[in-house]
Amino acid sequence: MVRNVLFVCSQNRLRSPTAEQVFADWPGIETASAGLKPDAEVPVTPELLQWADLIMVMEPVHKRRLVERFQPWLRDKRVVSLGIADDYDFMAPALVQLLKQKVPPLLR
Repeated sequence: MVRNVLFVCSQNRLRSPTAEQVFADWPGIETASAGLKPDAEVPVTPELLQWADLIMVMEPVHKRRLVERFQPWLRDKRVVSLGIADDYDFMAPALVQLLKQKVPPLLR
């Protein structure tokens, strides 16, 4: 069974696209990413949330904002905060390492 995993950060420019790319080739999962700010590269939409089986946000504030704006689409969704601050560039080795530590246990 394929699980759809959505990664969410603020602008969908650094952290969530990195996570999407790092896990894109993992067996058994499909990945996507989006951002919560109005100027996000790919904004979070109800359709994306409905697609997702698991939603991973980078910081607790993202989870709060997601719930505030999209509560009706989150009823049966698991939303997990990875606790990754906005301190990294796209595909930064330290960010990739952090993601590889934090994400796989949540995929089991």
